[in-house]
Amino acid sequence: MVTLIRLIRIAWILSRYRLDTLLQHQQVPWLLRFGQYFFPPRWIIPAKGSEGRRLRLALESLGPVFVKFGQILSTRRDLLPAEMATELAYLQDRVPSFPGSQARRLIEEALGESVDTLFAEFSEAPMASASIAQVHAATLSDGKSVVIKVIRPGIRKVISKDLRLLDLMARLVTTIPDGRRLRPVEVVEDFRRTILDELDLLREAANMAALRRNFEGSGSLYIPWVHWDYTRKNVLVMERISGIPVSDIDALHAAGINMKVLAERGVEIFFTQVFRDSFFHADMHPGNIFVSREHPESPQYIGIDCGIVGSLSREDQSYLAQNLLAFFNRDYYRVAELHVESGWVPAHTRVNEFESAIRSVCEPIFEKPLAEISFGLLLVRLFQTAQRFDMTVQPQLVLLQKTLLNIEGLGRQLYPQLDLWATAKPFLENWVREQVGPKRFIKTLQQHGPSWLAKAPQMPDLVHDTLLNLRKIGGVEQRIAAQLEAGRKERKQGQRRFVRRLGAALLLAGVILIPQPALWLQSLSTGQWVGLAVGAILLLWP
Repeated sequence: MVTLIRLIRIAWILSRYRLDTLLQHQQVPWLLRFGQYFFPPRWIIPAKGSEGRRLRLALESLGPVFVKFGQILSTRRDLLPAEMATELAYLQDRVPSFPGSQARRLIEEALGESVDTLFAEFSEAPMASASIAQVHAATLSDGKSVVIKVIRPGIRKVISKDLRLLDLMARLVTTIPDGRRLRPVEVVEDFRRTILDELDLLREAANMAALRRNFEGSGSLYIPWVHWDYTRKNVLVMERISGIPVSDIDALHAAGINMKVLAERGVEIFFTQVFRDSFFHADMHPGNIFVSREHPESPQYIGIDCGIVGSLSREDQSYLAQNLLAFFNRDYYRVAELHVESGWVPAHTRVNEFESAIRSVCEPIFEKPLAEISFGLLLVRLFQTAQRFDMTVQPQLVLLQKTLLNIEGLGRQLYPQLDLWATAKPFLENWVREQVGPKRFIKTLQQHGPSWLAKAPQMPDLVHDTLLNLRKIGGVEQRIAAQLEAGRKERKQGQRRFVRRLGAALLLAGVILIPQPALWLQSLSTGQWVGLAVGAILLLWP
């Protein structure tokens, strides 16, 4: 019953914002196109505003889960029109806070003690409230200021119901021929993983600890510490930070922050996380980034909300770095080759055709000055082109693309003259050199040397067993070869028998069919009789 009411509400909101107009651009079945003309809101409610804006307003009306889905959908610029993706990026959680007394009760249930016992101070007034969680200020008994993040009560049940509805809607979209190109089921599945991960605050705490360790002592990025004793699956206690929101440009200027250094440092942090650590913060929108007031000439970022992170395998790192460098050098053939070698596009893809498609997309972009080129949008166009060649959706690359778009947009907002290419190219060239140079060899020895030494005493036995297995395999191969040879000979003999018997049958049939066989036989000489007898014997010989 609840699901039916929810479906009716969704249908009403879709009608209210005239989202039926989105179907006009799709190759929908004729019956659905015909039915659109009898859709009541079509004649009653005018379609006001752009389609992207109406979609954004509809998602905001549907509630926090759909808002979150729209935010993630906005990162899929490889699937959506640019105007629609930009509009969805403006989606904001407009969720009323739940009572502070309820937050207190949830904290006490999770930690097993009274809030008054655990904390010297606790503010029931929330500092911030979002679709998934709410944040409260508190003070530990030792005087340290912390914030407490509490998962919204009942949100898991709401998410489960809405995920089922989203899955149903995605499957309906796949019935539209052009809708399959949007890969709605994969998008919803990606959203399912992301939002369920955000419900686990222990996972977020672990992500924070890893990022903090990676940048320990760094002057570029600071991650708050986690109070592990007070952290559970639905409660996270961490250091309270003080900084300037990165989106408050006026406050940054007033604090004397060097904006050029700040913008370039953001790019360096991104590439360091991706290529040095293979572990990157994948939710770097302005609401999650602050700037320290200390050292304005060498500013430091402060990152929070580490619920969404991404990582790359060693192979993905290598292929991505080489791809980017090939882009810098306009070596489109190498870009196409790397996509095939990495398995991002099918092995049967014709590299020459793929190169031509990439060139047609990139050359017009490279006609602009480098400082004006959007590197993130270039990757988006590349992914759109690659999907025409059946490129498999890579979740880690989607997160990477989203993060790069955020970082680049933020950097250009801070310092419009930011040349991301000039900042990134030396970093990538140095990283690629390190992968094949003596430093990499030494690092590999340091990483794997102890393990290799521990296995060294077992090597003679392993070599002996391997050779023994190879001999066994060789013996099996010889037996198989002998059996195949015997089968081949038997087939050949069978063919010969068949030909001989067929010849004999034809000879006999010819004799029978001669009009006067007796006269014909009498006319044969002795030599012909001998030849005929020998031929018959040979034909019938097994």
